[in-house]
Amino acid sequence: MTDYSLLLKADTGQPARDIHLVDPKTYEDWLKVQPERHRTALAARNFKAKGHEHAILPGEAADDWSVVTSVADVGNLSSWCLAKLAQVLPAGIYRVADRDIGAAAHGWMTGQYRFDRYRAPKDEPMGPRVLLTRNVARIDEAVRVAQAVALVRDMVNTPTANMGPPDIEAMATTIAKAQDAALTVTRGDDLERGYPMIHAVGRAADRAFAPRLIEIIWGNPAHPRVAIIGKGVCFDSGGLDIKPSSAMRLMKKDMGGAAHALALARLVMESRLPVRLHLLIPAVENAISGNAFRPGDVLTSRKGLFVEIGNTDAEGRLVLADALTKAMEDKPELVIDFATLTGAARVALGPELPALFANDDALADALLRAGTEQDDPAWRLPLWSGYGDMLKSDIADLSNSGEGGFAGAITAALFLQRFVDEGTPWAHFDTFAWRPAAKPGRPKGGDALGLRAAYGLLRERYAPA
Repeated sequence: MTDYSLLLKADTGQPARDIHLVDPKTYEDWLKVQPERHRTALAARNFKAKGHEHAILPGEAADDWSVVTSVADVGNLSSWCLAKLAQVLPAGIYRVADRDIGAAAHGWMTGQYRFDRYRAPKDEPMGPRVLLTRNVARIDEAVRVAQAVALVRDMVNTPTANMGPPDIEAMATTIAKAQDAALTVTRGDDLERGYPMIHAVGRAADRAFAPRLIEIIWGNPAHPRVAIIGKGVCFDSGGLDIKPSSAMRLMKKDMGGAAHALALARLVMESRLPVRLHLLIPAVENAISGNAFRPGDVLTSRKGLFVEIGNTDAEGRLVLADALTKAMEDKPELVIDFATLTGAARVALGPELPALFANDDALADALLRAGTEQDDPAWRLPLWSGYGDMLKSDIADLSNSGEGGFAGAITAALFLQRFVDEGTPWAHFDTFAWRPAAKPGRPKGGDALGLRAAYGLLRERYAPA
């Protein structure tokens, strides 16, 4: 795993290669004051200052070279404006000339992410590309966030055989020990009495992959209580309503919500935010066997509501419902959950934009603002109460799947809302946790979508001045 603390260092005037930033508006003026050798090199390269374009600028000596790259706006650097450079430049030490790097530090680090767990080691691995910054106070924070993103990517990219419920538990155990937090795990048949829907969804899995509810408690009990919940369906076959093979191919990523929740919780603890943190991860495999739950079954929830199963492939909301109920029992002042919950959200918003639902307008606005500031946008969809009728059941309090095929992301969120106490601010991220195509700093595969937005909100609300 990449050690991101090696990639961002304080600028103390040490030798480094310069990176010159230009944008389409400033390029011509910048070019006029460059030495002839630079103008000649750029003309030969046909450099046009387009997005993510870069060129090597020769120096007076053979090894005395620097770099120019084009960004969208030199006065407002995004997280991703240096990410491509971090992927293609030789190993070495670099500094951005004439300005601080700001948000671009994030893309510089995450651009060097590699998932190589299942690849034979190279004889001569590429060394780090180090970026210098004058904003020394922000180095530790930037590294923590990059490491959190990498944790999500690593967990989602890992196949289920190595990222099942026991593996998520082991990872939570390691993090809890490192932060001196209390860990509680309820496993297997012990779930049946207190968390019956988590038990029902996961009971068909092999004994080694028995369902469990993983909880971490951290922080001063006198501080505001914040609950973070993540859907941990480590593989989703669809259950008896089995998915086709094409839809099952990426279901190793159905624990992406758990990965987000665990990474966010670690950020909260590492940053020492003054909160009483309650992390809940229902970790299950939605498998098929003789004791799998069935379409038409009626499950009892922890809250006491009876849920008719209209579709066994709508299992994520069931395990989240029991976890939400448990979180509410301790009267949190804020609840955030993450889940790879619906294909409908992807149809509406595509793979890069998480759907955000919230029962509190101020909370939704703050999360959207934080997402914009962190280059981690989300899009709010409505908790449209008129669609609640789609969850009606003829024989139970509600059904787990809406009828008619309409508004799938909204009806899933409305189902979760039934397990949220009225008056408790709650936000739900329906995230894809996956990039089907690579972009600078964002490789194809597992990714954190909504994580930095949520952390930005928590830091803004709770961080000491």
